[in-house]
Amino acid sequence: MQSRVSWVAEVGLLAAFITITSTFKLPGVMPGTEFQLSAPLATAICVVFGFGKYITAGLLSSVVGLMLGTQSLLNVFIAMVFRVTVGLLVVLLGRSWPVIVLAGPIGSAIGRLVLGGIIGKAVIPLLLAALPGMIYTALLTCPVTALLQRVKEQREKVMRHVVQR
Repeated sequence: MQSRVSWVAEVGLLAAFITITSTFKLPGVMPGTEFQLSAPLATAICVVFGFGKYITAGLLSSVVGLMLGTQSLLNVFIAMVFRVTVGLLVVLLGRSWPVIVLAGPIGSAIGRLVLGGIIGKAVIPLLLAALPGMIYTALLTCPVTALLQRVKEQREKVMRHVVQR
């Protein structure tokens, strides 16, 4: 069983990772088509660390973004739509590779549909603008998930060694 201190530290680190990677964007060919590196990381966090840590880290990341002025309430709302969609897909459908690959792009698509409904603009252009990022997310989520899984396994190995001493 994980201690509270360990849980808080892990969630804090995951929130920091999400916050930092959300500031890095790969440019797209047109404005609005940039890719945010936090999408595959967030999906991988959900898969490896579970929904509770994932959603808590995401909420903390959003609070930090609001405090720093790098996110608006609309950004946070759309990010939460993404997070809840990804989380529900992983919880309901499991951690198979097809789910891991598709959860992020589906979360992005649902986020764009909700954004289109909020701002009253055509959803198709919003989805088309998000398509390159969805492809990047699908391609990067598996390697990021594998990396985080190795990190988690190493952490657990170290913690078992420390407890044995």
